[in-house]
Amino acid sequence: MPHDLWTHPDVVQLELFANRFAAIAVDMGELLRRTALCINTIEGESFSCAVLDPVGRLVTSAPDVPLHLGSLGPCVRSLSQVLDLQPGDVALTNHPAHGSCQLADLTVVTPVFASDEPMRLLGYVANRTHHVEIGGARPGSVSATATCLAEEGVVIPPLQVVRRDSPRFALLREILTAAPHPSRSVEDSLADVAAAIAANNLGCEELQALAADHGAETLAHSMEALRAHAAEGMRQALSALPDGLYQACEALDDGAQLRVTISISGTRAVVDFAGSAPVHPGNLNAPLEVVRSATLYALRLLAAAQIPLNEGLLEPVELRVPEGLLNPRFPDDPRQAPAVFGGNVETGQRAVDTLLKALGGVACSQGTVNSVIFGDNRFGYCETVAGGGGAGAGFPGAHAVHSHLCNARAIDPEVLEQRYPVRLERFAIRRGSGGRGRHRGGDGTIRELRFLRPLSLAVLGQHRTAGPYGMDGGEPGSPGAQRLVRPSGETVELGWAGSCKAEAGDRLILETPGGGGWGEP
Repeated sequence: MPHDLWTHPDVVQLELFANRFAAIAVDMGELLRRTALCINTIEGESFSCAVLDPVGRLVTSAPDVPLHLGSLGPCVRSLSQVLDLQPGDVALTNHPAHGSCQLADLTVVTPVFASDEPMRLLGYVANRTHHVEIGGARPGSVSATATCLAEEGVVIPPLQVVRRDSPRFALLREILTAAPHPSRSVEDSLADVAAAIAANNLGCEELQALAADHGAETLAHSMEALRAHAAEGMRQALSALPDGLYQACEALDDGAQLRVTISISGTRAVVDFAGSAPVHPGNLNAPLEVVRSATLYALRLLAAAQIPLNEGLLEPVELRVPEGLLNPRFPDDPRQAPAVFGGNVETGQRAVDTLLKALGGVACSQGTVNSVIFGDNRFGYCETVAGGGGAGAGFPGAHAVHSHLCNARAIDPEVLEQRYPVRLERFAIRRGSGGRGRHRGGDGTIRELRFLRPLSLAVLGQHRTAGPYGMDGGEPGSPGAQRLVRPSGETVELGWAGSCKAEAGDRLILETPGGGGWGEP
């Protein structure tokens, strides 16, 4: 293919290459799903796969988890800077200072070199997988009351888990079994890392084959053309909005505020989170890359055309995030670093709420993933639970869905009950929980689990003190709630962040928030 074609990219060729890159990521994900042990990977599909250019910028991905995908680029760039990645190498980390969003999300990165030019870097393939157990003070690697990173699990600094085609699993095992809070499922984690490496190997082979078919230069030009196309799409979306300031404030359930000011001028925007809360004493701190993922996701919604999730979308956008709740610093000692699990799954969702509130595009969805974590000294398990979607100017909210940054599936009841000592007593739509409006918000869910033996239990959510906001006169959705009911009838109310010891026969009853309504009822 002549290179001058890419001076003014042909739309057909651009679309073909976008789909070829996306197909590589989809193939990676399917292999990962088939070969992993983790139930969150096999059933919940809580993983993401992507193709990145030689600079480490996201080119495109499978339709996976937006929270993962928006932060993969910075993670790949950080790993490539601190590690000398050569042919036959694979890098691994879960460290928030290097682009990870939380410790349970392990990122595996493989540089891809041309098969006929061994030192020519074509790009990278990467995947990020949520592990249900990575150590920490409580089973499931989640403590609702964690105050430092060390309490949330084992921290894996940038590591060449494969060096020159030689696996270094013995070193990884040492890290996973290190004090003070080693993993409770080391062998499972090692097997899942092996599955992630295999998925990357497939992506590497397919990207090399694409380069062999069309030439490395054409591959590089297509990646650059997709980046330019995404940037132009965002510039057009911004130019369609009136110039000015778009502001919003949302408060977490404990009162910590998220503030954003979006300044739009022509084809450019500045997104500034100045005025947001300082570093949180608990685990609601959101690493910078979580905020970046939220911003990329929210602004992509402005584009009228279907544009791949490509980092070029942020090219016309300046992101300003002062140090604090939304951009904590991470000292080398995990005991001195802030906890981040809730910042990843909860504050990240609320950051999207705040951005969409400023832009006025849609009512608030449930704004949480309703994490439920249980286990003992032999296993840990973490699940997320769907809720109501927010209504828009021309549509009602969806019932019982994950929204925005979370794109996980529910675990099948038969699989859940086979793998873990629980029984799913009820999983139903929470009728009437969506906010009233001309278009009603989506309803949340009710999920009831009975524990069959004593277990450690923790729950973490948002929108427990106030429901998700409505827009244009629409009413808010119903807040969520959770409680533990003992066989005696005693009820233990669990707040937005609660933990307790569940005994055999106890029932957890979780009610997730409804989405906000749109327009006067």
